[in-house]
Amino acid sequence: MRKKSFVWIGAAVAVVVGAFLVLGGRTKSEPKYRTAKVEKGDITQTVAATGTLSAVTTVKVGSVVSGNVAALHADFNKEVKKGDLLAELDPVPFQERVAQARATLEKSEVDVRNTEIGLRRQKALWDEKLAAQADLDQAQANFDSARAAVNQSKASLAQAETDLRNSRIMAPIDGVVVDRQYDVGQPVAASFTAPTIFTIAQDLTKMQVSADVSESDIGMCKVGQPVRFTVDAYPDQTFRGKIAQIRLNATVNQNVVTYPVIIEVSNPELALRPSMTANVSIDVATVHDVLRIPNAALRFRPEEKEGASTASASSSSSSSSGASPEERAARGTGTGSTGAARQLDRSAGGGKGRRPGQTVYTLPSPQVGDPAPVEIKAGITDGRFTQVAGGELKEGALVVVGLVTAKADASAGRNPMAPAGPGAPGGARRF
Repeated sequence: MRKKSFVWIGAAVAVVVGAFLVLGGRTKSEPKYRTAKVEKGDITQTVAATGTLSAVTTVKVGSVVSGNVAALHADFNKEVKKGDLLAELDPVPFQERVAQARATLEKSEVDVRNTEIGLRRQKALWDEKLAAQADLDQAQANFDSARAAVNQSKASLAQAETDLRNSRIMAPIDGVVVDRQYDVGQPVAASFTAPTIFTIAQDLTKMQVSADVSESDIGMCKVGQPVRFTVDAYPDQTFRGKIAQIRLNATVNQNVVTYPVIIEVSNPELALRPSMTANVSIDVATVHDVLRIPNAALRFRPEEKEGASTASASSSSSSSSGASPEERAARGTGTGSTGAARQLDRSAGGGKGRRPGQTVYTLPSPQVGDPAPVEIKAGITDGRFTQVAGGELKEGALVVVGLVTAKADASAGRNPMAPAGPGAPGGARRF
């Protein structure tokens, strides 16, 4: 009985191994290609950026005089009108300076009257030849000096009155208070710069986004282009605007150069708020009803057959061995990551900057024949599809976008020998 059991086990193992070899050989000899149909549609090329929302006009209200905050008449989110009283500094020191300046002005006016009397007396004595010329000149100088002191006192009084008025901080524009920096009792020290007490946004129904666009994309951005963006507060809602200005003051951060692009945004429902982060998509180019193919079709390259690959490797090895390093580098025959990068650059058009000439592979019908190369001219891309701007590719043709392997079919729960039509799910792409 034990011998019969071993015989049955051996037979089962042989059947399993044979089936695996047969299926593996058939899968290897009959690859299943994933295809997509060339169709017409719309393509919109976008430039992605990140920006910050802000009001179109934001005014920082400060104090040009120093003092303690005595009263606050505005707080966060309060709507104010131009000329409204926002805050008051302690007026006592400023009133004392005004009183002192007025007293100084009165004293100066008294001095003017005294020096004027002395000047008239010296002139009378001069007319009678009883005074020297030096005495007359001195009296005239005293009178002129007293008049100058009066003008100086008047200026000091005007300055003191101005400081008293400035202790009452008024709203310069109509708007909403979005920030307040001081509380009652805090000292405000105005030295070389005016400290900011309030920040007022003029009109929150009209806002702007300042987006940082990379130097590689700034050339595609133009004033007036439509913009779509989202904010984290409303992830399911898309807001729209348009480019109003492209500024020249570039910013360099870790060798990355960006330019600020100002985007006008309408905010009638006041859903957007200042300082929100916006994820921006700028529509830089749009084409309608054009031939398009999936981007995977541009990356696909068929596997070389065993004999062809051996001959190709032999030919490549012999040609590379007799060529200089510069020639091998130009042909992309380098090894390691450098050679792989060159191969990928030639096949995919180098990423963003696609070459005008591209190669895709077509099939006459699903799973019939070998992929045939077709040269096309690639246009704009939206990240999923690429425009076919020229070439011999026709509408309805089947382009190969990947290779379905038996492992992928088994993981998807399908018969590995079943044909995989266009857009079949669960297929693993090999590029």
